[in-house]
Amino acid sequence: MPKKRCTIVVLAAGKGTRLNLDCPKALAPLNGKKLVDYTLKACTKLEENFDLTIGFVLGYKKEQIQSHFDSLYEEKNIKIAFQEQQNGTGHALQCFLNQFPETLDEDEIIVTCVDTPLITTEIYDLLVNSNKDYDASAISFMTTNPYGYGRISVGEKGFKIIEQKDCSEIEKEIKEVNSGLYIFKSNYLKKFINSLDNKNNSKEFYLTDLFKLGENIQAVNYKDEQIFLGINDLEQLELASKILNKSKVKELRSNGVIFKDSDSVYIEDDVDIQKGSIIHPNVFLYGTTKIAQEVSVEPGVIILNSLIEKGALIKAYSYIENAIVGEGSFVGPFARLRPQAELGENTKVGNFVEIKKSVLKKGSKVSHLSYVGDAEIGERANIGCGFITCNYDGVKKHRTIIGDDCFIGSDCQTIAPVEIEADSFVAAGSTITKSMPEGSFAIARSKQVTKEGRAKSFLKKK
Repeated sequence: MPKKRCTIVVLAAGKGTRLNLDCPKALAPLNGKKLVDYTLKACTKLEENFDLTIGFVLGYKKEQIQSHFDSLYEEKNIKIAFQEQQNGTGHALQCFLNQFPETLDEDEIIVTCVDTPLITTEIYDLLVNSNKDYDASAISFMTTNPYGYGRISVGEKGFKIIEQKDCSEIEKEIKEVNSGLYIFKSNYLKKFINSLDNKNNSKEFYLTDLFKLGENIQAVNYKDEQIFLGINDLEQLELASKILNKSKVKELRSNGVIFKDSDSVYIEDDVDIQKGSIIHPNVFLYGTTKIAQEVSVEPGVIILNSLIEKGALIKAYSYIENAIVGEGSFVGPFARLRPQAELGENTKVGNFVEIKKSVLKKGSKVSHLSYVGDAEIGERANIGCGFITCNYDGVKKHRTIIGDDCFIGSDCQTIAPVEIEADSFVAAGSTITKSMPEGSFAIARSKQVTKEGRAKSFLKKK
């Protein structure tokens, strides 16, 4: 049996003036994504039950939103309609149907808004399943503070929605309100979409005027008003962020992740953490970070778009960005892994060490106060305190290669490009400017001169 055909029309033409951002509302940042991404994520899952088309009505800075779609959702073939003048939600839907008239040949049309990122696939399923015997449905909810919402006024048959500016004093007391999520049978839209007018206090064409007393329509009341939070200002954006964060923590905890203080952590939507890992207070995990089983992330750690493999320990106040930490490795405290840092199994990067665009192979150690950039450190190599790869000549970056089982003493520098082959030993305080063959020893420091009795010439008496 073929799937029913359905188009979801997302209203996203608004500027979002109260957000006070340079981007359109649809691209407001939220927990590592944009507002529009949450809408797409929720409604896309309807593809399991429908032959689904996704459409958007764009207006303000539409090119930016189109560019976002092109970079992330090219395969979805999203239909884009343009609302040149924002004359209300009803006008927005009219714009879409005028530009894509074949939409009215679909079985059902869902309309939603781009600024309700907490709506889940569960709500879309409820909307679809509840509408089987009706021509149109709207999701509603009860609230103790209905100000700003359209009120649901139910009759013996059907219902109507009265917008805030058009409510009488009695209607303002109604506690059942409109969520902004609707579904229509195509024949119902054909009947009423072109009869909308702007005879109201806002002088706009309301989409809500499609719902009329006496028609075979229904308001489906949902128990949780929080899920319909609309993002109109930065306070609501922050609240949505906190709600999404709590939901993410709950999901991870149910999968076996241990939190010491979940109220103090921030974890973005695409972060993945496996069971048995421990997340301490004040940890921030961004982007596509993946943390394997039995990892411990201590307080104050920040990780962006990185892979932390099984059994690693990330000690307090370390900063890891676009890096890989191998199985059983130690990082920190106060370490920094910059982009393209790659630590093999059982490596150690200690306090106040910075690694950039470098590979540390299995069992190697850089324990304290060192900078390793554009380098390859062999297996089981031991790098002493205060080591620096001098990788930049003012024009180009150059590589340092240190072989397996090398020992580099404290306070050494390598002037790249240079290679120290396996099983070599570099004495403390050396500056290495020439490559060293396998098994060699190098000492490169100036001769010490001692003048007995001369200290008093340099020391000031109290």
